[in-house]
Amino acid sequence: ARLTRGEPALADTEPWLARRPAGLTVTFGWGPRLFDLAGLAAQRPPALADLPAFRGERLEDRWSGGDLLLQVCADEPTTVSHAVRMLTKDARRFATVRWVQNGFKTPASAGTPRNLLGQVDGTVNPKGADLDAAVWHDGAPDWFAGGTVLVLRRISLALETWDAFDPAGKELVLGRRLDTGAPLTGTVETDLADLDAIDEQGFPVIDDTAHVRLAKARTPAEVMLRRGFNVDAGPAADGSADVGLLFAAYQRDPRTAFVPVQRRLAATDAMNRWVTHVGSAVFALPPGCAEGGFVGDGLLA
Repeated sequence: ARLTRGEPALADTEPWLARRPAGLTVTFGWGPRLFDLAGLAAQRPPALADLPAFRGERLEDRWSGGDLLLQVCADEPTTVSHAVRMLTKDARRFATVRWVQNGFKTPASAGTPRNLLGQVDGTVNPKGADLDAAVWHDGAPDWFAGGTVLVLRRISLALETWDAFDPAGKELVLGRRLDTGAPLTGTVETDLADLDAIDEQGFPVIDDTAHVRLAKARTPAEVMLRRGFNVDAGPAADGSADVGLLFAAYQRDPRTAFVPVQRRLAATDAMNRWVTHVGSAVFALPPGCAEGGFVGDGLLA
């Protein structure tokens, strides 16, 4: 909390690095195994279930799993680096680092972010009461009221072959126009996709395998808050791009939200030619705390 206010952490040897918080936030998450390790298996939320295997994924251990999540976000990389340093120093006594995944995105003031494929990413996100219903848990168990479940997927992007694909083909695959983000049946990004529209030849305007069709929530239970963070490990020796996406989905229950949506995408999404899921993790994010408390005090106090 001190760092988010622009105050140095206790025993901070570089306190001047804390002076500019730059919108710093830290989100904590608990993996499924942590409840067993802590002797709290009975308090594990039923929604915090291990994900099933999905067709086409090639999960790597170095990007998957984990017992304790620290998601550190800020508007400046120096702020993020310093906060991560302070947090990991404090955690050395009881934890070791399983993975670190760095991502970036355009600021909210710039409109809907784009991923490194050039696609607008996050257009159809819930707001207001719809967001509350989709994301925040109402209990079961009681301590989890006001919390949510995060599914984090690391996705590798085949940018080299995507670059060689023609723009019209890309738009058919996505179901959206690249320049505006509008669905192929609309004119602006926020237009709802008309999945029943037929062209003059009698074919669907938005193809049956288009990403926008398959990713669309078909029931209220499938609605998620989605955030994408771009990943760029730099060019390889041959000049090819090593890029990807950290896809974060926040929801009440992945069993009724992320899992059915991802099963549809894994089965027939035309984007599968260019995207491969290589990392996966799921965490329970406990609710916030009052002044003087700590995150998770509803369970651990």
